Amino acid sequence: MKRFVDNITGGNPRALLAPCLVSLCTGFCQIVPSLLVFAVFDTMYLAYARGEAMNMAKLWGICGLLVAWIAVEYAARARAHEKTAMVAYDLSAVGRVALAEHLRTLPLGFFGSRDPAALTTMLLGDYNNVETTVSFYVPQLVSAVILPIIVFFIMLLFSPQMALAMFLPLPVCFAIMWLSSGLQKKISGRHVKAREDSAGRLQEYLLGMRDIKSHNLGGERFEALREAFARLKRESLRMEIIVVPIVLIAIAALRSGLTLMLLVGTFLLVGGELSLPIFLLFLLLGMRVVEPLSVALVHYAELRYTALSAERIMAIRRERPLPGTGEAPRGGDIRFDRVSFAYQDTDVLHDVSFLAPAGSVTALVGPSGSGKSTVTRLIARFWEVRQGAIFFDGHDIKTCDPESILSRISMVFQDVYLFKDTIRNNIAVGRQGATDQDVEEAARKACCHDFIVALPQGYDTPVGEGGCTLSGGEKQRISIARALLKDAPVILLDEATASLDPENEISVQQGINALVANKTVLIIAHRLRTVRKADWIVVLDSGRVVEQGTHDGLLAEGGLYRHLWTLQQQAAGWSMRAA
Repeated sequence: MKRFVDNITGGNPRALLAPCLVSLCTGFCQIVPSLLVFAVFDTMYLAYARGEAMNMAKLWGICGLLVAWIAVEYAARARAHEKTAMVAYDLSAVGRVALAEHLRTLPLGFFGSRDPAALTTMLLGDYNNVETTVSFYVPQLVSAVILPIIVFFIMLLFSPQMALAMFLPLPVCFAIMWLSSGLQKKISGRHVKAREDSAGRLQEYLLGMRDIKSHNLGGERFEALREAFARLKRESLRMEIIVVPIVLIAIAALRSGLTLMLLVGTFLLVGGELSLPIFLLFLLLGMRVVEPLSVALVHYAELRYTALSAERIMAIRRERPLPGTGEAPRGGDIRFDRVSFAYQDTDVLHDVSFLAPAGSVTALVGPSGSGKSTVTRLIARFWEVRQGAIFFDGHDIKTCDPESILSRISMVFQDVYLFKDTIRNNIAVGRQGATDQDVEEAARKACCHDFIVALPQGYDTPVGEGGCTLSGGEKQRISIARALLKDAPVILLDEATASLDPENEISVQQGINALVANKTVLIIAHRLRTVRKADWIVVLDSGRVVEQGTHDGLLAEGGLYRHLWTLQQQAAGWSMRAA
């Protein structure tokens, strides 16, 4: 139980105290009208039994109190709703932000092993379940358990036989729910998995719409989506068909207590051992007990489902971020010392060693899949090396805070992602607190100022998700402006001009020249002509360093670099001819 409470509150169980208290007060408010009705009936019954005149002043006073209590109960319900909603939405909002921030600190290897749709479902759907649990299920469950206990002891004072008869089936109800909890958890888990799969299939279908249309894959791909939704339907029906009858059986057993209490009460009433007003009091209190307990049984089944959501969220929150607390050096060289790395069980780098001196340009070249991009991502500490070490100015990056390392690095990749925001804010991502003048100066150096001011809203022009409203060259130049604004001492360039047309390539190259001035630069390039003037070239093949040197020196060696250079020179003269 403690683990469940910790999970749904994000490790802050005190947050449930206020919602449970106001829900308990609301429950007490609901009992008072029953007591007032009993007082009215008791006054009338005593006057009749004694042959006395009816005490009208007392009756009108009780009726007035009953009417006034409606306002009290309304205020209590309104306050309870406000308090529970406030706590639930606050926990959810803070939790979502905390989870998103925590995800940012995790290595990229974590995301490689997770379905993005599952994370999206968690941030949206699972937290919706947590909201409902905190604002509704748990407070009402606590109230539904505590109030019957209090009512039971009140009933014992008037008639132990009727009290025991009323609550006799209660252990049976709890036993039914407890014995079926394992089955409920299993069915709920299957439903959650089906929900994740359908969300993943839908995301795949929407993101791949262009390819589906261009290759006429609608039937095949839509069938996979259809099957995912059909599976979700089956699991939803399975949950309703199996879980709901279990809850209904428990509720039926609970309500049998009312019937048993009526039988016992009738027997006592006929035997003269119980007065009519007390019999009425038990009927009123019995209904007030059965109703919330029936709701609690339904909520318990819901809690079995939402517990999985809370458990999944906290499992992510407990994932350990990359270690390291030291400050990364400002500048210096980058050295790989016998580094090996694998993506899960797939080896990518083997015993890689090289030095990128401070202020130099080091190029990484080699066939596709040779590990070039992995090298740059290890420098940024997106993943942890398996063997060996990477040093920043003599400091092992494992001892450095990952945030500190990233603050020293600017990255420009071939595939640029822009946020759904204005161009100004996308550039300003490079440095918090940057002024408009700083943003425009970076844009001028990146050769993107002219096309930005030509847009309808200039720098305040919003771009679509991922920058979909801009061309590839425009996005690339904005990413360079972002890196220029950051002004980090280390620059990582991964095929920044590979897919650009000649005109855009020239503009982007000019921006890159401004970016890399007086910086430590590692550049990945398939087109070797772009790295001929690099200070040092590292040639990778199948995850190993097979050659190192300058352009001229590597050509003279006649190894892999010269082979790649020759192939590219031959390809430069290729043209398409009609048959």
